[in-house]
Amino acid sequence: MEWHHYCSGDLHGVGAIGPGVGQGRAVQGALSAIAQQPDERNSLTRTLFVGLAMIESIAIYCFVISMILIFANPFWAYVVKKVGG
Repeated sequence: MEWHHYCSGDLHGVGAIGPGVGQGRAVQGALSAIAQQPDERNSLTRTLFVGLAMIESIAIYCFVISMILIFANPFWAYVVKKVGG
């Protein structure tokens, strides 16, 4: 395995753990706020879903970058040049 496979695996891990923790904390805060002020449920829910979409985009970006590292390695020309091929 080459180095970009390891980097891709690390990126998948960070891209899954970070947004997962962030979404859990966001839902926890929203449920706590709804429990304290039930009348504001609609505005809190709308804000929560917008925030969750933004958090989820981080995971999608990490996935896209890791796929680029695996299948369309941008550093391949540099490696070939250094090796002398």
